Amino acid sequence: MDTPEQPQIYLITPPTISLSTFPDQLGRVLDGAEIACIRLALAGNDEDAIARAADACREVAHARDVALVILNHVLLAQRLGLDGVHLDDAARSVRFARKELGADAIVGSFCGASSHDGMSAGEAGVDYVAFGPLGASTLGDGTTAEKDLLQWWSETIEVPVVAEGGLTPELVRDLAPCTDFFGIGDEIWSQDDPLAALKALTDAM
Repeated sequence: MDTPEQPQIYLITPPTISLSTFPDQLGRVLDGAEIACIRLALAGNDEDAIARAADACREVAHARDVALVILNHVLLAQRLGLDGVHLDDAARSVRFARKELGADAIVGSFCGASSHDGMSAGEAGVDYVAFGPLGASTLGDGTTAEKDLLQWWSETIEVPVVAEGGLTPELVRDLAPCTDFFGIGDEIWSQDDPLAALKALTDAM
């Protein structure tokens, strides 16, 4: 994931998806917006259900040349031919994931609001670090990541940064100068028209 001048969109799937409707919905969003990467962020540990969802989303994503990574399931990422993994345990699993998936895979890490965790993940070899939530969100333990953290990170550290969780057009406008990617999920899938909701956020940049 290259560092662009303007932040790119990193799409995050809902925790539960319907295989009869979500792939089409995802396709519409990908056709209507410039998306850098998708994270399959499904709840639960039912590997069969996750694998079916991953297959359906991978077809949609790869048909449009968009990378698809999966939340935490390193071995599934390998088995299903996905592009990498997003870890939510800061730096703890990064070296294992990198070893399993190889140098070309995308390995990213969610570090909450901790610059220390971010730096540890960077040293362990991640491709990006995600901080959040920025606004009201169920992400993490409720501690929000401040703009100062993103600003400091983008000025000091070379590892690309993702801002995610509780984004609003105001936050997007405010944070655009100091992040490489916006991780957008609930903000759009909870709306009747996800593409229009995404546009409202990206227009704020």
